[in-house]
Amino acid sequence: MKKLIILLFTSSALITSIFANVVVAHEYSVGDIEIGHPWSRPTPPGTPMGVGYLVIRNHGDSDVTLVGASTPRADRVSIHETLMNDGVMRMQPLKSGLTISAGETVELKPHSYHLMLEKLAEPLKEGESIPLRLEFDGSKAIEVELSVQSLDADVKEMKMDHSGHKMEH
Repeated sequence: MKKLIILLFTSSALITSIFANVVVAHEYSVGDIEIGHPWSRPTPPGTPMGVGYLVIRNHGDSDVTLVGASTPRADRVSIHETLMNDGVMRMQPLKSGLTISAGETVELKPHSYHLMLEKLAEPLKEGESIPLRLEFDGSKAIEVELSVQSLDADVKEMKMDHSGHKMEH
């Protein structure tokens, strides 16, 4: 009986360890900067641009700024924000980068801050991982992988809470 209990405990610990490693696989950190859930969307053939989303957590005592990014899959990666002005949504590059204040978290997500992967070498396909290097002022660079998820990935998340939205006519 004692051997069976030890075997069950060891098996449970092993399964928990494997599961924990899978969950953490989308988390990256260097120093005080942590990157969570980097992802992208698939692109149709011939589409020259893709997107990158992720969460940046600054656990440090000083601000850091995301000043650039690069990937072998695109000629250039730029940092953008989406703004709503008089009912018209538009994107604009953040030429000075994106500052993450000390102790704060910034999420790059649809209809907000995001990365533009410009002049893609080939389409991004669902299920693949795209290497991405994030450059910071105030911290070391971080290598991550964007997980290319289905086109409706953000729609599933958006359905969760609409309490802050107002309908205007």
